[in-house]
Amino acid sequence: MTSRHLLQPDWELQTSLAGLPLQRLFDQNIKALVLDVDRTLIPRRQSQLPPAVEQWLIQAKPHLRIHLFSNNPSRRRIGAVADQLDLPYTISAGKPRRSTLRRVLAELDLPPRQVAVVGDRLFTDVLVGNRLGLFTVLAKPVDVHGMPCRVDHLQRLEVRLARLVGADLKG
Repeated sequence: MTSRHLLQPDWELQTSLAGLPLQRLFDQNIKALVLDVDRTLIPRRQSQLPPAVEQWLIQAKPHLRIHLFSNNPSRRRIGAVADQLDLPYTISAGKPRRSTLRRVLAELDLPPRQVAVVGDRLFTDVLVGNRLGLFTVLAKPVDVHGMPCRVDHLQRLEVRLARLVGADLKG
């Protein structure tokens, strides 16, 4: 697999997770979600889910198995988010390394293409998902209302770098 493929999400959302249409995941035969936390579910330095994201998760939970998967080492912060909806979680995931995600996939016991990883980062979330053959979704970072952040320099920089190595991204 070339670097272009490793940095190319299967689906590049032009919105935050709260705007992700569940039907599109169902159409892809997705049975489980591995969700990044920081900037995908909650804004930076927050531990409370924005209402729109919480509502989306409440709608998704009866239909999809969900696991929160974060590089953040704070059990208190990530655990607080997971506890809000009684979801399993992993901290200090070490993305884009594959070993920790392999353990989560073993627990899910599903073929890789039936698991989607959703996150706001190309060089961690999309890269680890593509390395393991998962369906990858790049979301816009979330603000306190659950909407896409107006300004996100980090994702913009990653998109520019990925384009330099041949990824076909809208940004």
